[in-house]
Amino acid sequence: MGFLLKFILTAIVTYALAYFLPGAHLDGFGDALLLVLVLAVLNAVLKPILKILGFPITVLTLGLFLLVINAAIVLLADWVLPGFKLDGFLAALLFSIVLSLVTSVIDMIVE
Repeated sequence: MGFLLKFILTAIVTYALAYFLPGAHLDGFGDALLLVLVLAVLNAVLKPILKILGFPITVLTLGLFLLVINAAIVLLADWVLPGFKLDGFLAALLFSIVLSLVTSVIDMIVE
């Protein structure tokens, strides 16, 4: 039950972020649900590989390169989903930072 609640709340937050943040565009709530699924799959499959490959840069930047990895995953989701569009890297970076912060709060509340 908690997984389904987190999924729906994250989709609602994603839809709201696309509405309020400049440079992010979603066609509808169905696309927000698909975006949450695509981001979950990309985070589960691709993110560990990117973390391992980028470990030296992450150490040199004191962890700030992880923000670039998150933005790259959001840009990849933009490329995969036709109903989700970002205007550039900075929009992806802002979207990924705010989405990470809000989903962290959702995780603390739901659990």
